[in-house]
Amino acid sequence: MRAKRNNPTPQLTEDQKLRSIDRAGIVIGVFFLVGMVILGKAFYIQVINHKHYTELADKQYISLTGGGFDRGAIYFAHYKNEPGIAAELRSVYRIAVNPNQITDKEMVYKELSQHIDIDKDDFMTRASKQNDPYEEIAKNVSEEVVKKLREKNLVGISYIKENKRAYPQDEVAASTIGFVGNDGTRVRGQYGVERYYDDVLSRVASNRRVNFFAELFTNIEKTIASNTDMMEGDVMLTIDVEAQRALHNILVETRNQWKSDTIGGIIMDPKTGEIVAMDSLPSFNPNDFSGVEDTSVFVNQNVSGVYEMGSIIKPLTMAAAFDSGAVTLETTYNDTGIRELNGYKVKNYDSQARGPNTTMQTILDKSLNVGIVFLVEQLGIKRFAEYFNNFGIGEETGIDLPNEAKGLSKNLKSGVLVDSATAGFGQGIAITPIQTIRALGALANHGKLVTPHVVKSIVYKNGTVKKIVQDEQDQVISEKTSEAVSRMLVHVVDTSLNKGTLKMDGYSIAAKTGTAQMVKPGGGYYEGRYLHSFFGYFPAYEPRYIVFLFHTYPKGAEYASATLSEPFFKIVKFLISYYEIPPDR
Repeated sequence: MRAKRNNPTPQLTEDQKLRSIDRAGIVIGVFFLVGMVILGKAFYIQVINHKHYTELADKQYISLTGGGFDRGAIYFAHYKNEPGIAAELRSVYRIAVNPNQITDKEMVYKELSQHIDIDKDDFMTRASKQNDPYEEIAKNVSEEVVKKLREKNLVGISYIKENKRAYPQDEVAASTIGFVGNDGTRVRGQYGVERYYDDVLSRVASNRRVNFFAELFTNIEKTIASNTDMMEGDVMLTIDVEAQRALHNILVETRNQWKSDTIGGIIMDPKTGEIVAMDSLPSFNPNDFSGVEDTSVFVNQNVSGVYEMGSIIKPLTMAAAFDSGAVTLETTYNDTGIRELNGYKVKNYDSQARGPNTTMQTILDKSLNVGIVFLVEQLGIKRFAEYFNNFGIGEETGIDLPNEAKGLSKNLKSGVLVDSATAGFGQGIAITPIQTIRALGALANHGKLVTPHVVKSIVYKNGTVKKIVQDEQDQVISEKTSEAVSRMLVHVVDTSLNKGTLKMDGYSIAAKTGTAQMVKPGGGYYEGRYLHSFFGYFPAYEPRYIVFLFHTYPKGAEYASATLSEPFFKIVKFLISYYEIPPDR
């Protein structure tokens, strides 16, 4: 057995010890300097330039991708065919060049310009940027065009696919549909149906791409706020695409003819509250809304606009007087042409007196303001206000669209006769078009008040369907009163509107015009500026549709009968033909 050998530890000289200490000091110094550099850099990143690097990190870890953008569809109804598309996703491309890979810029430009509209100078500038791998030269390029370009096998050209919200009908129903845009936080619906039903249409989770390592180490996907727990689906509208297009075109024609500032219209089923068509002008194209300078065009004037409606309110006052028993069809009064109330003169439109024994029918036939004063006096201020409140005047209708206005109806509460009297013929109170058609719809719907709505159903991703069901309707006037006022309004059309020349053989149509002075911003009324309105429903005693039209400051005619009668009857004739409505008389 071999004996162990002891290896003696070598002894360091003093010189070696000093050199070792020096080397250790240098190493420590280097580590110290490196540490200081790291700390300084960390301070710069985390404190001085915190915001910049946070945004950069966010882009690396969680970023929105155009190609992954997803959203539910919106569909128009269609009486005779399958539903039409109101809003959908459409695949488009961005085209970019890599200057480092392009050897013949003239050839590449020539090939590209055959299919896309690009500025040559701009292309040459971008294609000449060396050490720049990505210069975007076009966006919103269709799949068809990209397919043709790919066949050319152009070197240095890349195609980036993304999903884009598209609206096939362009301006038609734009203010009702709305659009999708970035609100500074995320992409979401901005107006109309897109905004009101954003939680149903959104697909927030699919808009994000999560960095693999972020997901692996932090499970960040579970911390992102999204609507994945909500019910995602597509929206089916009550709006019929053909009726909507007809209304839009008629509004465009009317505005062009009379140079109106604003014009709008609604077609509604008075029994269900389903909006068949709704539009207002000026409008916009939701496919290209970024260039709009006046953002007020995004607002749906039928829901958010507040106006003094004028004489189309008179049938409501007549209905209240009949329903309360304050007057009957046989009641007469002495029409003096002018009444003075609390120092304020109320006049008929022509200031002419109709004399003793003026009938209730004459009040509507001749649209007599003094006759409305008589009705309000018979009703009493308090009872008059109760009826108007029951009609929903000055209250939101509950329509499924954003930014609905209440209107201005404080004159109903003043307790002053002149305030109630002027409200009775549509002045001194300002309401929205949707409130107006809802209230007038009670005349057509046997005295019942509906809730207007633009969505018929929601088709969820899991296959279930939610139908929008009409709430229980309030009976605001009796069925007898509804029929009596309807007969009076049929008489207006048959004998008085344009001297009876617009009467339609085979169809009973109940209608009334309205002309109101426009309010100045600081108070008072403009001379020579009017709001014209027109409403009607048919067949009068079992109505299928009620139509409301209005426009502000039309030029060249003082009364609504001159500017809106023709558009109204164009719509009526279209609806009769399209929906195949049989005659009722």
